[in-house]
Amino acid sequence: MKLLEFFIKNKECKHAKVTPEKDISYCPDCGELIENRWFITRCSCCGVKLKAIIKDGEVVPEENFCHNCGAKSYSVERIDKINFIDINYAVLIKSIIKPSIDDFTQSWVDIEEYYLNNKLLGMNY
Repeated sequence: MKLLEFFIKNKECKHAKVTPEKDISYCPDCGELIENRWFITRCSCCGVKLKAIIKDGEVVPEENFCHNCGAKSYSVERIDKINFIDINYAVLIKSIIKPSIDDFTQSWVDIEEYYLNNKLLGMNY
């Protein structure tokens, strides 16, 4: 029973219904604002594109070395717009966008209505 509760409580949305062609959209399942981010990996030595994968939450190349020069170092680049050439090398990460400001409520009072209501109530100001 406790094992079943563990799996039920840790269920989080995978945002599967958010399509990759949109940069930013709302997830219809959970309602969060999702940004699609594309990344590719390149060899640090020769600059050749390497096929990227996500491993333990990080973007890494599929192979441990460059197939062109044999180097093991790589760099990760973020792509603003994906094109058909990079689609075989790129990986998509769907990240939740949190609002940058705190939630607060504002109310505005029209000056004319404010003076009119104060005169009707008999308040002196």
